[in-house]
Amino acid sequence: MLTLLTRTETVQLAQEAPSLKPYLPIVILFVLALAFAVLSVLLGPLVGPSRYNKAKLSAYECGIEPSPQPLVGAGRMPVAYYITAMLFILFDIEMVFLYPFAVQADALGTFGLVEILLFIATVGFAYAYVWRRGGLDWN
Repeated sequence: MLTLLTRTETVQLAQEAPSLKPYLPIVILFVLALAFAVLSVLLGPLVGPSRYNKAKLSAYECGIEPSPQPLVGAGRMPVAYYITAMLFILFDIEMVFLYPFAVQADALGTFGLVEILLFIATVGFAYAYVWRRGGLDWN
């Protein structure tokens, strides 16, 4: 069914439509950020120095001359580094979950306390397991 709107009804509908005006500064900020990123990438090679030598093109290893093979392990990385990285991720994620709880502890009440205690117990079991297996010993 087709309905015809009068001029005043059309104006009222147009006034009630949600406005996107409050989002204009955010859109402008994103456009400026994108323009800065693109210009930085495009102008870097044009403006920057172009004198390359062997030292600049080689891999940087803390100021030490890079060697083709590591001295220990015939090119293999010790597993202890990976275990340390995994432990860092484990306890970092624990902190990510503990901070919001600390901020909203009053609002969460007893339920939140029980949940966070279960979470800490789970992470504690993981910590005890790693400790018992010697993952924290650097020999």
